[in-house]
Amino acid sequence: MTDSQVSAPVKAGPAIERLKVRADFLRAAKAPSLSRGAVFMQLRPRGDENALIRVGFTASKKVGGSVERNRAKRRLREAARLLLPLHGRPGCDYVFIARGGTRSRPWGRLLDDVKSALVSLAAEIDRGGKRTAPPAPAAPASPHSHALASDPSDPG
Repeated sequence: MTDSQVSAPVKAGPAIERLKVRADFLRAAKAPSLSRGAVFMQLRPRGDENALIRVGFTASKKVGGSVERNRAKRRLREAARLLLPLHGRPGCDYVFIARGGTRSRPWGRLLDDVKSALVSLAAEIDRGGKRTAPPAPAAPASPHSHALASDPSDPG
């Protein structure tokens, strides 16, 4: 490696902050998502004027015990640290969800998965006009009909 490759500055992008509140994770769960290889990712444009990128990480018990889940999340955190400044969208929340192969996937392939997911989700948001939900059904609906239709306590 040459000196220029070693000391090349990382692109200075927007500040990155961690998601820590459950409500933020739940809002991101309703946003567009994408699965690539060993990572599942959700992207939610916040719609505010803040250029901050917020990111959260999670792994279910399907990934394995606590040691395996923590390893998977550590790998995702490092991949996000490297790739979000380059490919992340300012003003968006990202949630990285570990899958079964996250902890054992070769590092280069995991980085490719994360980069591909970041680029594809950004393109999906661009195509959809920054929408955060799938299009409504063809039938006209009042603003309250969706909330009533998705009420889990409603028996009918």
